[in-house]
Amino acid sequence: QLRREALEDRLRTIEEKKQKNRLIPTEVRREAVQLQKLLEYDDEGAEGVSSHMDDEYKWAGVEDPKVMVTTSRDPSSRLKMFAKEIKLMFPGAQRMNRGNHEIVTLVQACRANNVTDLVIVHETRGQPDGLVVCHLPFGPTAYFTLYNVVMRHDVPDIGTMSEAYPHLIFHNFTSRLGQRVSNILKYLFPTPKEDSRRVITFANQEDFISFRHHTYKKADHKDIELTEVGPRFEMKLYMIKLGTLENESTADVEWCHHAYTHTAKKRRALSIE
Repeated sequence: QLRREALEDRLRTIEEKKQKNRLIPTEVRREAVQLQKLLEYDDEGAEGVSSHMDDEYKWAGVEDPKVMVTTSRDPSSRLKMFAKEIKLMFPGAQRMNRGNHEIVTLVQACRANNVTDLVIVHETRGQPDGLVVCHLPFGPTAYFTLYNVVMRHDVPDIGTMSEAYPHLIFHNFTSRLGQRVSNILKYLFPTPKEDSRRVITFANQEDFISFRHHTYKKADHKDIELTEVGPRFEMKLYMIKLGTLENESTADVEWCHHAYTHTAKKRRALSIE
């Protein structure tokens, strides 16, 4: 994996040099002729260097994702309810009772059934507080902490949840890591139809991602009525690993939140401020 990333970096450097201005700066003048020859072999649409990220999501948008939702071991009734709500968020998702299944067995079963993403919810004393998204077959795996979870079950007279494919709104994911996280979340959902009235929002503010879920209808030609359908919660990314859950102990860490460094409070990872 590290060797591959080094190769990607090298290819990216060559690519950047190839795209430099026609007025060649002195530092690339020696390489100019060689780069010009390489440029002649580049066909249209081959701009940029393909990376491990392209491999991970190469079927994204071509086929609808197939999401499997499950819980940590021995879930409380509240966590089971939350897993049910998470399952309803993703069109076409399935939910599986965890039982005594080991992670290795879970991942193998998901791979065998062409599941694209395994989503696991965790809890502390009955309160949902963790979400793991494992993209199959190669990874990545993203780990989120959940805060301020308000479940649909806690809201009186909430009604049924729409099963339309939702439109997605991503706000303030401007850094490279932000783009990475928005891709991990975006590809859990299929492409919506234009007339879908369901909207899911991921809004980043100071690295806390607010998840909100609405339907809307036109009251008249000017006004739109929004109805929140829940659940609602805040997510905070604390780690991305290359690879899948069953290789957790050996997988390379792509990014990890370092809470105890001096600048941790000031530094923003998901956006460029």
